[in-house]
Amino acid sequence: MLAIVIPYYKSTFFKETLMSLANQTNKNFKVYIGDDASPENPKLFLKEFQGTFNFEYHRFETNLGSTSLVKQWERCIDFVKDELWIMILGDDDYLEFNAVEAFYNNHKMFNTNSHVVKFASRLINQERNEISKSFTHPMWEKTTTAFYKKINELTRSSLSEYVFNINSYKKYKFNNFPLAWYSDDMAWIEFSEDKLIFCINESNVYIRNSNENISGRTDNLLKKEEAKLLFYKKLAKKHLCKFSYSQKSQILFRLETIFKYNNQLTLKNKMYIGWLIIKNGLIYAFIKFVGRRFFKFKNSY
Repeated sequence: MLAIVIPYYKSTFFKETLMSLANQTNKNFKVYIGDDASPENPKLFLKEFQGTFNFEYHRFETNLGSTSLVKQWERCIDFVKDELWIMILGDDDYLEFNAVEAFYNNHKMFNTNSHVVKFASRLINQERNEISKSFTHPMWEKTTTAFYKKINELTRSSLSEYVFNINSYKKYKFNNFPLAWYSDDMAWIEFSEDKLIFCINESNVYIRNSNENISGRTDNLLKKEEAKLLFYKKLAKKHLCKFSYSQKSQILFRLETIFKYNNQLTLKNKMYIGWLIIKNGLIYAFIKFVGRRFFKFKNSY
């Protein structure tokens, strides 16, 4: 069975989220709502949808998301009982009417062959009142390929459109990066355990981008940069071997650039990047790195 976990804090678009669950053509799911001590009480909304789908509501008396969004996710997931598959749905995102049906229609294909499932998605630009085209994906895709496409803006990705196996989650958990920025990207790389992502393209998750959510806000850029640095440092240290030759070069170049942007491109960090380049056999990348860092040549990766 599928568990849909909603870490709740904002009521602005929450009714639309609940409506999308009430309208699912397949109701074989359970929703767990974890209220992060929100000042916006959702009980009137929940009363309206009582009986339309199976849900549990829990209110926490202390706010956790403001200090650790990942820990808020985790304490919400702790309510999940015997469901094997979990989706974390944002309180401002929503599902197309046939999302759960599509999940079960494909269940036999991915159940033992993948730990991570991804839906097609459409992006809602709240400020311009626009909805994007559907972002679809190959049915089977390496997590490294999916991430590489994202950082090169060939696709998009965010937490709500994924479903993951609870056993993989328990083994790795989410990395507690600031604002949970890049925490989902690292999760798919780790949760997948080198299995392919299975992609469902016949239904969309609608992802909202507004000045009320972390993605759309610009007053948190320093925290985002901190998270990006932590993510790329771990990616380079723990998971670089999973990427192709050219992908490794680009990831290390990005790490170098992030160090520089954060005024942390010290001699020690230069040596560390150089060591990683040599360790991974990236000879051409090493020549360019030496020229760039020690002879001031202007080149990239």
